[in-house]
Amino acid sequence: MEKSPKIEKNLVSEENILNWNSVQDSFQKAFGSEIYSSWLKNISLLKEFNHYVILGVQTRFFRDWITSRYADKILNELQKHKLSINRIEFKIEGERSNSKTISQKPDINKISDIKDGVLNYNRLNPNLSFENFIVGKSNNLAFLSAKKITSELSRYNPLFIYGGVGLGKTHLINAIGLKLKDSSNVMFISAERFMYQFIKSIKKNEMDTFKDFFRKANVFIIDDIQFIRGKEGLQEEFFHTFNSLFDKSAQIIISSDRPPNRLDRVQDRIKSRLSGGLVVDIGVPDYDLKQKILKKKITEFQNSFHEYPNLNEEIIDYIAKEENLNIRELIGIFNRVVAFSKMSKKPLSVNDCKIILKDVHNNNKVISIDKIQNVTSNFFSINLQEMLSQRRSRPLARPRQIAMYLAKKLTTRSLPEIGRKFANRDHTTVIHAVKTIEKLSQDNSLMKKNIDEITSIILSD
Repeated sequence: MEKSPKIEKNLVSEENILNWNSVQDSFQKAFGSEIYSSWLKNISLLKEFNHYVILGVQTRFFRDWITSRYADKILNELQKHKLSINRIEFKIEGERSNSKTISQKPDINKISDIKDGVLNYNRLNPNLSFENFIVGKSNNLAFLSAKKITSELSRYNPLFIYGGVGLGKTHLINAIGLKLKDSSNVMFISAERFMYQFIKSIKKNEMDTFKDFFRKANVFIIDDIQFIRGKEGLQEEFFHTFNSLFDKSAQIIISSDRPPNRLDRVQDRIKSRLSGGLVVDIGVPDYDLKQKILKKKITEFQNSFHEYPNLNEEIIDYIAKEENLNIRELIGIFNRVVAFSKMSKKPLSVNDCKIILKDVHNNNKVISIDKIQNVTSNFFSINLQEMLSQRRSRPLARPRQIAMYLAKKLTTRSLPEIGRKFANRDHTTVIHAVKTIEKLSQDNSLMKKNIDEITSIILSD
C-alpha cells in the first residue's frame, strides 16, 4: 500500500490563505497614505503558515526601519484578517529592478521637489538664535565653539556637538544656520529627514538629483546623526556626502545624543570622520543655569501677559534644585507651576510645588531592562538564567513574557533591542509576549495584580 505524501503540518490550508490585497488595504487605512506609500506598499507575502507569515522587503534598510517602528502594528492588522497569526518574519528580497533610465544630468524640477520637501520639515527657527541662548558652565564651550564657526568657517571641521535630550543642541546648530544663512548656502536637516529623502530618491530612481542637491551646500548642518545607526545604505551615502562637502571646504556641523566613538552600529570610517574636527558636549544644567533660565521665563511671561507669575524666590530656588532635569523638562515644570498658580489664583508655597511635582522624581529615573529582569525573576522566585533560557515551560515562559511586556512599557528600547536582551530572541517574540500579557491583564485579575506589584517595586527603588 502506497504511503500518502507527507504534508507539513504548519503550512496554512488553502481556505485560510490571507487575501494580501485586503491586508494592504487595511495597512493603508491604519497607517495613513504617506507611511503606507513610503514603507508598506511594496511588502510582499512570501510564505504563510498557520501561526506566522514571512514577508518580503526590498533591502536590509527597509527591514530594519519597518521592524523597529511598525512591526507590532503590522502584526495587529494581520490578526484582524487571521487571528491565529502570532509572529511575523521579514526576508530581504533584494533591490527590485527598475527599467527607468537614470538621467545623467539632474532635472531642475526634481531638485525643486527635494528642496520643497526638505524646507517643509526643516525651516530654521527664528526663535532659536545665539541672542536667546542662555549660557552656563554646562554649555559654555559648545556655545563659544558654535559662535567661532560663524566667523571662521572650516577652522573646526566638522563641529560635533553632543549631549542628552533637551539640553540645547538643536538650538545651537539652528543658531549657526541663522547667522550664516544670508552669506552662505546653508542646508539644515535632521538625519531622519535626510534618510527620508534618500529612500524617496532610491524609489524614484533619482539618486543623481539627491547627490547634487545635498552636496552643493557651503554649510551643511545635520541634527541627531545617531539616527543613521544600523542603516548601511544610508551610512554609505552620508559618508560620500560628507567627503564631497569636506573636500570643497564646506563647513559641516553635526549634533548627536552621544560622542562619535559611542555611536554603535555606525561604520568605523564614519566615526573616524566625525571625530576629526572639534567634538564638544553639552551637560545637564547646573543650579546657576537653571536659575537663569527660570528668571528669563518669568520675564517672557511678563512681556506676554503683562502680569507677574505668582512665583517667589523660594519656589524658583526649589525648582532649580531639582536634579537631573534637562532644559526642556525644566521649562515644562515652570509652565506647570505657573498654570496651577493661575488656576488657584493665589501665590503657591513650596509645599504646593511638592504636590504638583510629585511625579518628577519617578520620571527622572532611568529604568534598565536588567533591572526589570531581576525584579521579575525575584518576584516569581525563579533563577534569572532559567527565565532567560530557551525552556518553554509555563513557570518560566509567563514571567519571561511579563518581563518583556514591562521592558516595552517602562523603557524606550526598541523591540529588537529588547529581544537581544532576552537571549537574542526575535522581535516578533517580544510582540507576542506584549500582546499576550496585555490580554491576560484584562481577563485575569491575579495577572494584573502581579504586574502592578512588580511595576511598583521597579519604580520604588
